Amino acid sequence: MNSRTSVAAATSLGVCGVLALGGAATANAAEDDQAMVSVFHAVPGLTVDVYANGDELIPDFEPGTLTEPQSLPAGSYDLEVFQAGADPQGEPALQKTVEVPAGANATVVAHLDADGEPELNAFVNDTSKVAAGDSRLTVRHVAAAPAVDVRAGGQPVFKGLENPKEDTTEVAAGTVAADVVLAGTDDIAIGPADLDLKEGTTNIVYAWGSAEDDSLALKTQTLSGMDSAPSGVNAGFAGGANDADAWPAYAAGVGLLALAGVLGARRLAARHRG
Repeated sequence: MNSRTSVAAATSLGVCGVLALGGAATANAAEDDQAMVSVFHAVPGLTVDVYANGDELIPDFEPGTLTEPQSLPAGSYDLEVFQAGADPQGEPALQKTVEVPAGANATVVAHLDADGEPELNAFVNDTSKVAAGDSRLTVRHVAAAPAVDVRAGGQPVFKGLENPKEDTTEVAAGTVAADVVLAGTDDIAIGPADLDLKEGTTNIVYAWGSAEDDSLALKTQTLSGMDSAPSGVNAGFAGGANDADAWPAYAAGVGLLALAGVLGARRLAARHRG
């Protein structure tokens, strides 16, 4: 982990937008020792250069930018963030050592705390399976703002969420209108925005920016591959736009078949007794 990678080499490998280490250790790392890592720049009004373990990896990183996840060796990363073009030998605007566990899917976020001071945090993304027909929704509060409630379709889904905490739930897949309000009120701080929650995905919504500077915004990160097989009862039922209307009839048919089976068994038993 002490090897250093030049900016040119990092660019040629297409890893300028992520944390990475060069050298033979990376090339020979076992798949089980890898992690998937993304980086989100959520500090408004400041373009930065990001360094990891001494290497410049994300030059001219603009606010609101979220990198694609990349496979990296698990381990410890010393992160430093400088204002774009600043001397990397000087004092960084942000600095933190982040542990990336093997097998994890993680997002490193540079953001403002509740008081408007910049900080770095790493979040591990939940990529476990979700039930058939469902989608996972996670909200992370990384904005310079007080506690908030997050609503979907006008109804609170997460209440009293504080910076830099997160909350998660599983919901039926579909499109929902989401907004963020000050906790315990109907005062909209962000949104509304339509979220397309596809089946078998994890959808991470970041509330970021600054309330004081009127720069609050939402950023969504979507991870796929969390599909589950349909349950045994539903496996042969053809889905469609009218599922909600068709389901009672389908369930009734199953019930009639079961009742017919019971009556048939009773008749057979009666014959044997006779």
